Amino acid sequence: MLDLHWLNTFVTLARLEHFGKTAAELHMTQPNVSLHIKQLEQTTRVKLIERNPFRLTQAGERLLHSAQRTLQELQVCQADLNAINDLCQGTLSIAASDIISRLLLIKPFQSFKQEFPGIDLSLFNTTSTQAAALVKSAKADLGFVIAQKESQPLHFTELQQVHWCALGNGLAEWQARAAADASNNGDEPTLILLGHDTRTRDLIDMALPSLKLPKYRVMEVGSVDAQIDWAEAGFGVAIVPAFSLHPKLNLTSTITPLPDFPTTSLGYIVRQNQVLSRAIKQLLHWVSEEITSSQQTR
Repeated sequence: MLDLHWLNTFVTLARLEHFGKTAAELHMTQPNVSLHIKQLEQTTRVKLIERNPFRLTQAGERLLHSAQRTLQELQVCQADLNAINDLCQGTLSIAASDIISRLLLIKPFQSFKQEFPGIDLSLFNTTSTQAAALVKSAKADLGFVIAQKESQPLHFTELQQVHWCALGNGLAEWQARAAADASNNGDEPTLILLGHDTRTRDLIDMALPSLKLPKYRVMEVGSVDAQIDWAEAGFGVAIVPAFSLHPKLNLTSTITPLPDFPTTSLGYIVRQNQVLSRAIKQLLHWVSEEITSSQQTR
C-alpha cells in the first residue's frame, strides 16, 4: 500500500527538484525526505528518480501522473466533506486579487469573524489566474476574480460588471493635440498601469489604442491604490476599474469614463458541483451586500 505522505513528498520533490527545498516546504528534515522516497521505491520495486542530475525515471513520470491526480482528488473530497459536516472550526481559504480584497472583502470578513469565531480566514493575495488554479486544486475554497468567461472545471458567478476609467488631468488635452497634430511633438503622456504580473493588463492592453494617443509612456505599479496615488500626485493618467474609485474621498484629478474599453465581470469561482458550506454562503451574501452598498454610494 502506498502511503499518502510518501506520495506527497514525491510530488513536491518532483516539482522542486531539490531535496533541501522539499524538506523546507514540507517542514521536514532532508533525511526524512530521502527516507520517504526510499520507502516509496521499495514498495513499488522500481527506481523513481536519478539524483545527479535530478530527473524522474520513466517509472517516476508514470507514478507522478497518478499521484498528482490522487492527491488532488483527496483534497477536493476533504473540502467537500468539511462543507457537508458544516464545520464550525477550521480554516476557510479565500483567493483574491489585492484590489478585490481591499475594496470588497474587509467588511464581509469582519462580519464573518463575528458570526463564525471558530473559523479562521486565510487569504491568498494573488491574481485572478492564480486564484483559479488554487480553487481548481481545492487549495482555496473560494476565489474572487475579474474574468471574461467561464472555464472548466470551475463555475463562475458574476457579482457586478467592471467598467474602466481614466484618473488624471490632461488626457483630453493630449487627445486633442494628437487629433490636431499627428506628429504630436509635445510631451508624451504617461499611462499608469498595473504591472504585467497582475494579468489585468491582458484585459486592457488591446484597448489602449482607443485612447488615440500616438505616443505614450507606461509607468507600471503593483496595486490600484498606487495607481490612484501617482495619478493624484500628477505623474500621469491611471487606467483603473471604476469601482475602485468609489471609496476614495476628496479625489482632485479628472475622472474620464472609458466606454471603448472591454467590460468584464467581477465575481466568484468555485469548483463545479462543489458543496458550499453555510459559512461560505453567508460570506457570499455579505460580499453581495457590500457590492450593492458601494454601487449606491457612487
